[in-house]
Amino acid sequence: MRLNEQQANSLYGQDVKDRSGSKIGSVGQIWADAAGEPTWVSVKTGLMGHKESMAPLEKARITDSGLAVDYDKSTVKDAPAVDAGTDQPLDTDQIEQLYAHYRLTPQAPRAPQPPPAAGRGRAPAAGEDLIRSEERLRVGTESQPAGAARLRKYVVTEDVHTTVPVEHDEVRVEREPIAARDARGMRADIGEAEQEMTLRAERPVVGKETVPVERVHLAKEEVVEEQPIDDQIRRERVDADIPERSRRRR
Repeated sequence: MRLNEQQANSLYGQDVKDRSGSKIGSVGQIWADAAGEPTWVSVKTGLMGHKESMAPLEKARITDSGLAVDYDKSTVKDAPAVDAGTDQPLDTDQIEQLYAHYRLTPQAPRAPQPPPAAGRGRAPAAGEDLIRSEERLRVGTESQPAGAARLRKYVVTEDVHTTVPVEHDEVRVEREPIAARDARGMRADIGEAEQEMTLRAERPVVGKETVPVERVHLAKEEVVEEQPIDDQIRRERVDADIPERSRRRR
């Protein structure tokens, strides 16, 4: 897509969408080639903090909702990135990495590309407005590892004290006198004899079984907290140097 200077300037801050219409981010910077034709655009995705992903303007198109590039969202987000708000030209290595990432064939000699800083360092012509600029602080976030949580189980041995009721047989000797009337039908023998009785006793028996008692797992939740950020920004001021006799008096 060939863009003129007016079209390129109109893209700053506009939404950038992928080939399916999903929003990737917004336009940060635009780079031109050696001939001054806009060639690359940086995309502020909001996920890399102070970095902006690069995308080619080749096959891109301007729509009512912003800029549409001919690549999917993940390809653009994984592309080589530049510092947010940088005014440095792209060097040869950066351009080669971009062509390789997007599988493009380089067009024309690979020379460093100037950023579109129109009017920088140029004195305004007679009657032309003086543009005052200032820096704005853009704050984003990026995700990074903050440690790892692990669950580990191990075996401990503890003493258990309990009681169990046990039964056993006890023997006692019972004596019952025989009345005279009952003795008539009994045979009275004198001699040795014995009687045997089987006795039983219970003893404690210990067994063990393994049973599941609890489910344990890790869970995480996102907590949002405010963190202070201190930085410096630059802004321009305009002072008027007007001859005394030309000053307007109220």
